[in-house]
Amino acid sequence: MTDTNGISLTRRGALVSGAAAASTAALPVEAQSLPPEAPAATVPVTFTVNGRKRELNLDPRVTLLDVLREHLNLTGSKKGCDHGQCGACTVMVEGKRINSCLTLAVMHDGDSITTIEGLGKPGDLHPMQAAFVRHDGYQCGYCTPGQIMAAVAMLQEVKDGVPSYVSTDLNATAALTGAEVRERMSGNICRCAAYSNIVAAIGDVAGAEDVA
Repeated sequence: MTDTNGISLTRRGALVSGAAAASTAALPVEAQSLPPEAPAATVPVTFTVNGRKRELNLDPRVTLLDVLREHLNLTGSKKGCDHGQCGACTVMVEGKRINSCLTLAVMHDGDSITTIEGLGKPGDLHPMQAAFVRHDGYQCGYCTPGQIMAAVAMLQEVKDGVPSYVSTDLNATAALTGAEVRERMSGNICRCAAYSNIVAAIGDVAGAEDVA
């Protein structure tokens, strides 16, 4: 056969030429001649973590969770979904619980941050940690740090009169019922399904052991 310029081509030659052209088009970006990417500029960030002042120079794109785990070696906060859906990364910032995977570290310059490591230690457990042990509020334990941090912050929210979606009176301090606990803890997933024991542990700390 001949091409449009009248040059004779064999079937084999046409196939080889086509394959070569396709291979060239499929070359990865790394194989092309591109200038090296400039390193990201860092910014100074200072915050207090578990009572200790920390001064870091950070990529402004890094999350608070990654700073805690990779820069400060505080690995109790877990990266479960990295989308703010499981709660395993829950920490407290200025006493309020947040998903640390969804916030940038630079946003918390000057803040006070508490992780599970700052809540209690072996031999000197926080009451919520001790209650989780007593009530077997965990199985694999991966979600447990986030569950405990959320539970501590949640009880403070109840004391502060912060309503939930199941609160019957938005202007009154909510009674700590099983429904309230479950609603307020719904952002923390336990894939082992130790929910009933988690609720019992929270009720124990709150002095409402009949919560179920």
